[in-house]
Amino acid sequence: MSASDATTKNLEELTPREIVNRLDNYIIGQHKAKKAVAIALRNRTRRLKLPKEIREEIAPKNILMIGPTGVGKTEIARRLAKLCGAPFLKVEATKYTEVGYVGRDVESMIRDLMAVGYNVVKAEMQEQMKSSAEEKVEEALLDLLLPGSAPKQKNDTPSSEMNLPAFTDVTNSHFAEQPAAAAGDMSATREKFRQMLREGKLDEREVEVNVSRRPQGPTMEIFAGGNIEDLESTMMNLTNMISGSRSKKKLVTVKEAREIIIAEQLDKMIDPDKVCDEAKRRVEQMGIIFIDEIDKIAVRGERGGGQDVSREGVQRDILPIVEGSNVNTKYGVVDTTHILFIAAGAFSVSKPSDLIPELQGRFPLRVELESLNAEDFRRILLEPKNALIKQYTELLATEGVTIKFNDDAINRMSSLAEDVNTRMENIGARRLHTIMENLLEDLSFEADAHAGETIEITADYVDEHMKDVVQDQDLSKYIL
Repeated sequence: MSASDATTKNLEELTPREIVNRLDNYIIGQHKAKKAVAIALRNRTRRLKLPKEIREEIAPKNILMIGPTGVGKTEIARRLAKLCGAPFLKVEATKYTEVGYVGRDVESMIRDLMAVGYNVVKAEMQEQMKSSAEEKVEEALLDLLLPGSAPKQKNDTPSSEMNLPAFTDVTNSHFAEQPAAAAGDMSATREKFRQMLREGKLDEREVEVNVSRRPQGPTMEIFAGGNIEDLESTMMNLTNMISGSRSKKKLVTVKEAREIIIAEQLDKMIDPDKVCDEAKRRVEQMGIIFIDEIDKIAVRGERGGGQDVSREGVQRDILPIVEGSNVNTKYGVVDTTHILFIAAGAFSVSKPSDLIPELQGRFPLRVELESLNAEDFRRILLEPKNALIKQYTELLATEGVTIKFNDDAINRMSSLAEDVNTRMENIGARRLHTIMENLLEDLSFEADAHAGETIEITADYVDEHMKDVVQDQDLSKYIL
């Protein structure tokens, strides 16, 4: 099965309901946002099944997620990236600047997405060829461990020996038998080492390998208006192209040598042009870009000067990319017409209408994420696979300390998080990190003294340890 078929099959197995169910394992609530993202992802595979003339007319419906910080916008993007096999890139709108200003131009997000797609396709192709490459790696490791033990081919006889006369006297026959016997012993030793190598008994033995430094894939990429890092990378790639491949000797263990050799073997077996073509097809047809913090480039109220000029310029630069344009990358020209864009922002200071009207129109689907309440906080503490209570329990278990949270303590922490978020800044689920750190600060500091003990966290324990924090937060707004 080709890399392209494997990815398509993986996405076809993910129905919208299945996508939402998998996101539920890590993100509590926000069903509307999960549903919108799931439908958008499913429509990617639906479009690919249509005839070409219809397929080209169907543009992706970009999504704008609006909600306070800490409610799951970025987490949805992070989990979606791991969930789908399509090229996925998460960027922050704040790191881009208008063309002419110092910083990264918005076209670099397409170049970064293409680099992600190239690496994904390359990894898939390497995985398919890994079994055949491992046979060559084993022979190469044996050559390093036993130099000169490789079996010689029939045509390996030196040309200087091919015209020598054959002597059949007893003395010469005796000397002729010695190399044959030595070769037999070496072959037996090689097989013995092969068995030890497969059993992992030689993994810690050190060998000397030649590590080649070759440019991987297309290397030339020079763009106007790039930053210093892009220029340095371009000059380094240019130097590699001029100087060619170089190698240096490195002393490593057999375990490390195996990884180095298999990487070199796989690089030789893979056709970079084929990887480029497949990566370009995937990026154009199934690529997804998540633009976080888009509210930070919105211009509030009347258009002003200073930073507002650059912010509005970034919006204008993003506009043609979202609408559909051709972007030059070192892997070829990429058409962004069918790339799906998902933008997210808290919009606590600005609002979506502060974006330029043209950009607002490019994100026709708007999803509002809800603020979290006490019940949501309780579920966040208990239900996800990476729940906070599980994390802290496992961390302290490494010191031999067992902690148990009863229901009253969990309810108290949940109501406390909601109360503080209501009266102070609403930072969503991140408030639970503050509460958990303050709650277990003393216990974490003295964990070695409590080794072997079981400590129960109760509502009284929470009140005792969080009393000062709550009082400080109440007074903090009156203190200059």
